Amino acid sequence: MVDEPTRAVVVDIDGTLVDSNYLHVVAWKRAFQAHDVPVVCSRLHEVMGMGGDRLVEEIAGDEVERDLGDRLRDTWTQRYDELIDELRPLPRAAELLGAIEERGARVVLASSGKPQHTRHSLELLGLTEDSYPMVTSEEVDTTKPDPEIVSAALAEVGARTGLMIGDTVWDVKAAAGVGVPSVAVRTGGIAAAVLRDAGARAVYDDVAGVLDHLAEVLDLDTRFGSW
Repeated sequence: MVDEPTRAVVVDIDGTLVDSNYLHVVAWKRAFQAHDVPVVCSRLHEVMGMGGDRLVEEIAGDEVERDLGDRLRDTWTQRYDELIDELRPLPRAAELLGAIEERGARVVLASSGKPQHTRHSLELLGLTEDSYPMVTSEEVDTTKPDPEIVSAALAEVGARTGLMIGDTVWDVKAAAGVGVPSVAVRTGGIAAAVLRDAGARAVYDDVAGVLDHLAEVLDLDTRFGSW
């Protein structure tokens, strides 16, 4: 008998399972201000979900990245730590993860966040680092929108392909980079039309909506049901 291939669902954490994106915007705003680099919050919001190693140059250019990049990232960490007690889990997030596995797929968490921030998010969700396989930015060379974190997540459970659930265009683009379909949620503050234009197969208000439509979500791509 040939073993059934592993079915995987790669799930982003920030903005998808926990309500963190606007806290990150404020933390980045304060970090740039601390180093006298002018930025606009709306522009910062557009790049949420992009790895911090890419964000500074994307926002302020290669000269600022060269001269201040590491200092800005260190300041951002400090500013986010000041806000982290305001972080909250999103409704039914942990329930969704359990339901995915009950339907025979493997959940793999994928995070570009700092390890201590990820641990705090998991605690809020009632999870530990051992609850589900997880890949972080520390385990890959490049971050979203590069697809490496998605391919590493699939490899973590021995899957050839899968489905991505995220909240930003960078999640969608990272998944598309390895041929993985994606479902997006609007809790990161990105408009449904923008997420669909980026390539999301379906968009829901939040992960509770994904849970309510889980059967059709897992069947969105014909490849997902026929491995």
